[in-house]
Amino acid sequence: MLKIIRFSLISLVLLGLTTSCNAYQKILNNPDVGGKYKAAEAYYTSGEYRRANRLFEQILPSYRGKPQAQRVIFFFADSYFQIKDYYLAAYQFESFVRSYPNSNRLDEANFLAAKCYYMLSPKYSLDQKNTNEAIDKLQIFIDNYPQSEYLTEANAYIQELQTKLEKKDLEISKQYHTIRDYKASISSSNNFISSYPGTPFREDAFYYKFISSYEIAVNSVPAKKLTRLKSLDEIYQTLLRYYPETLFIEDLDKKMKRVSAEISSIEKNTTNTTTK
Repeated sequence: MLKIIRFSLISLVLLGLTTSCNAYQKILNNPDVGGKYKAAEAYYTSGEYRRANRLFEQILPSYRGKPQAQRVIFFFADSYFQIKDYYLAAYQFESFVRSYPNSNRLDEANFLAAKCYYMLSPKYSLDQKNTNEAIDKLQIFIDNYPQSEYLTEANAYIQELQTKLEKKDLEISKQYHTIRDYKASISSSNNFISSYPGTPFREDAFYYKFISSYEIAVNSVPAKKLTRLKSLDEIYQTLLRYYPETLFIEDLDKKMKRVSAEISSIEKNTTNTTTK
């Protein structure tokens, strides 16, 4: 009995889909532009953005220069956005902005165009060309529409994207350390610290500066070892001054214990050599 009921339900669903597809196909093939316009808006309103998108694309040439064109182009652009085709959505929103500079939806279109670039921003480990472009677009929007209702959202996106760029730059320092190019890691960490004073990754940058300096110091030739070991204390104290409860304290203290022991040993040997 349950199998019969399940089969009946599936049959009804398939029948509904077939009927729906047939009806949509008829609309696509129908030369009635007005009918397509109404159907496109109905599909758009009900969230069937792919179907709406195809219909808007078909009727757009017929409405250029007419009062309805502004509405058609905006919905056409947004239908691309809703189906996550952000490249084409950005292009269509920017086209809307150029075509209707006096539209009451101008700030919304500008924001959504900028948001498309935000959506195209990849994870931090990949090339960040789209991220930089998104920041530029969002900043232009903020500058042009300081009273917009979308201002808070735009600022939040910029902050998120900026953090992504900072994380990528920090990864460069970490990578240099991983491949044992400690001088490059220190240089990269210093650049990071000076470039991003408010970054949430500043503590990490100080840490990678310290551990890279540590590796150089403990593996230095005797003539340079004492000076380099002593310079570690300055980095250590700076890190603790800014981050007294640093998550890296255990490793820092362990390394500084070895540093202190090596300094004492070198100074003792130097004293003994001098007295002889």
